[in-house]
Amino acid sequence: MSEMAVPSATYRIQVQPGFTFAQAAAAAPYLARLGVSHLHLSPVLEAVPGSGHGYDVVDHTRVRAELGGEQGLRDLSRTAREHGMGLVLDIVPNHMAVPAPEYLNGPLWAVLRDGPASGFADWFDIDWAALGGKVLLPVLGEPLPDAMGALSVVRDKAAGGRVLRYYDHRFPLRPGTESLPMPQLLESQAYRLAYWRTARTDLNYRRFFTISDLIAVRVERPGVFEATHATVLRLLRDGVADGLRVDHPDGLADPAGYLRRLAEASGGRWTVVEKILQRDEPLPAGWACAGTTGYDALDRIDGLFTDPAGAAELDAFHRAYTRADDDRGGRWAPTVRRAAHRVVTVDLAAEVARLRRAAERVRAGLPGAGPYPPDVMDDAIREVLVRVPVYRPYVPPGGPAGAADEAMLERAALGAGRALGQQPGGAVDFVRDLALGRCAGTDADDFTVRFAQVASALHAKSVEDTAFYRYTPLLSLCEVGRDPGRPATSPADFHAYCATVLRERPATGTVLSTHDTKRSADLRLRLAVLSEMPEAWQEWLGAREVREAELDCPPAPNGQVRYTAYQTGVGLGFCHPDRLVPAVLKAVREAGLYTTWTEQDEGYEKAVAEFVEHGPCGVQVYEVGEFAALLRPYATANSLGAALLHLTMPGVPDVYQGTEFPVHTLVDPDNRAPMTGMSGDVQRFGVAGTLDGLLAGQPPRGPEEAKLRLTAVALRLRRDHPQWFGPAGAYDPLAADGPAADHCVAFLRGGSALTAVTRLSRRLEQAGGWRDTVLPLPPGTWRSRLGTGTYQGRVPLAELFADSPVALLTR
Repeated sequence: MSEMAVPSATYRIQVQPGFTFAQAAAAAPYLARLGVSHLHLSPVLEAVPGSGHGYDVVDHTRVRAELGGEQGLRDLSRTAREHGMGLVLDIVPNHMAVPAPEYLNGPLWAVLRDGPASGFADWFDIDWAALGGKVLLPVLGEPLPDAMGALSVVRDKAAGGRVLRYYDHRFPLRPGTESLPMPQLLESQAYRLAYWRTARTDLNYRRFFTISDLIAVRVERPGVFEATHATVLRLLRDGVADGLRVDHPDGLADPAGYLRRLAEASGGRWTVVEKILQRDEPLPAGWACAGTTGYDALDRIDGLFTDPAGAAELDAFHRAYTRADDDRGGRWAPTVRRAAHRVVTVDLAAEVARLRRAAERVRAGLPGAGPYPPDVMDDAIREVLVRVPVYRPYVPPGGPAGAADEAMLERAALGAGRALGQQPGGAVDFVRDLALGRCAGTDADDFTVRFAQVASALHAKSVEDTAFYRYTPLLSLCEVGRDPGRPATSPADFHAYCATVLRERPATGTVLSTHDTKRSADLRLRLAVLSEMPEAWQEWLGAREVREAELDCPPAPNGQVRYTAYQTGVGLGFCHPDRLVPAVLKAVREAGLYTTWTEQDEGYEKAVAEFVEHGPCGVQVYEVGEFAALLRPYATANSLGAALLHLTMPGVPDVYQGTEFPVHTLVDPDNRAPMTGMSGDVQRFGVAGTLDGLLAGQPPRGPEEAKLRLTAVALRLRRDHPQWFGPAGAYDPLAADGPAADHCVAFLRGGSALTAVTRLSRRLEQAGGWRDTVLPLPPGTWRSRLGTGTYQGRVPLAELFADSPVALLTR
């Protein structure tokens, strides 16, 4: 990859029916002034009508009409280039939508009509043998006998003839079966209609995590790759787009092989992958891409602004306050393990069953090897899966496994064997050998691939979508890419990480906020201040129950709901019920302790909603705001510091739409609104004029404009000086000297740009400020790019940070 092919910075835009290509084009002049080199678009291919995200693709051959179609995309590209910018496209190789009506997905429609004989049968990851050549469609709102009255054969012009109708669903009919009585008609099809609840146990196609509306695509097959990527590759060849973001590579059968094929087909375009790494996990060396989308950078940056001692105090307080059992939110590791056991046993039962069937076929082919009982095999598979500490291993079918994967799965099997009381040579060891590719044959290869895919789904669902909502001492830790068990990053660790990035993946992506983060960066960084003042949080939250009684508020159902609701409210700053009530309801459903998405306890949810609406969002709304205001100066320091680190560290920063300003948003859909000036509950006007004034030298009027100016100055500096910040730009840590040295993180880029930020500013204030701490500058005269000062030699940090908690200097 040439240096010229690497963006200086990208700006993520959620294109959707409420914000089309034409509207993105209208924003291009402003974004060019801001300083980005590329617009990073959410998926642009044809998706389910009305989709607000585009990851539910139904047609790979067309650019989405609701966004403006291919001509609209080409017009946007032309406008972007007129302003010196290019486009990066987000692609979804892992899955397609199972839409209603089903004919919207042409390849799937053909498979449903013709079954295994279809020319598209090899597109989708279906275990045809499991149901005798049929595919399960769990779309019915009730068991089939009760749903018969809602099924009918109708003529549908859009579907091309007579079809089976079930409300909004349309299903194809095998030729000659249209006039059969309904029971025989159903039995004659290549699909089996079923009650939606059967998906957990009976589904025979791979899906995205536990979402049955998204069916996995076998993109590892050359013909499927070519068909699903032809449009995107043509857009690259035509110069409409310049780079790619690859969604969910961990779902693929062979991520390394896919990325090699993609790099060859795209001519080596800049490509980043949505791979979420654990703290000590490297990106596989053989992956042909620039790097990740950047959650690993988010983890290191957030950690700099989290005080580990305060986080430990909050952990103990949360446990005492909520009285949560250790494995139900009281302690992190037991909470994760229990969540994993539930997900793998209940939500992924169908996936475990498919692994068992493959293992049984392998076992049957081994001379002298007797079968294991199904429950023994299921237990072995589950116990090994829950002990995989990362998203997944990367073992090629037939092996050999890499040393790290081998050691990891050996440890997992050892723990599983102990948990089950199995002797060596039992079912657990057989599962281990299959997962490590030590057995030969098609079924063994199938197990190796699927074990890794299920491990990925298990990790995502048990950690991100369950444990993060049960263990809540400090919500800023419960974020994609973060590990609440390792809450902090030291300056030395941060510098080591940056050196590794520059050495191994200098063009990797970096992020702070995305469409998938549980909370925006500014909200997390506000909550991170609680780790610096845990006593204040304990005192304030401890008084809430008394205040609720005094103000006649509806009681919280339990301490965990009260804790989560108030801390989320503090993160928002102002608790509007239209935002906080849905967020807390989503949290309790994801936690799955008292209610879930699929088994909702209406009484419990009603109590949650009434408490949130009339407590944090009601008579206590101003008390929540007053406490949030106590955090404001330290939160501002965190926000500006994190932004400057993100924009000047090694890698390619991605700025999520609107986050050039302070943005306090929650998990989707709160963070996926159209880019129309509204972020959270803040509507901004005259943004372009404000930016022009700041670039002309007007001082910022408050934190909003301070972040906008910082973002624009840093982005423009990156764009104008790729030799400083690009893949070849050097990274040199700088150490402060004095009693408060650990509160400063500083580094030099390309020998000519210097970043310095304040960390843990509340603790700094408590310790007496900077005192005589200085930052020794490299030789020369250094000019502030965020102010008017010039500096030389050993600069007192009290002077450098007199007007702002951050500094960006050049010489």
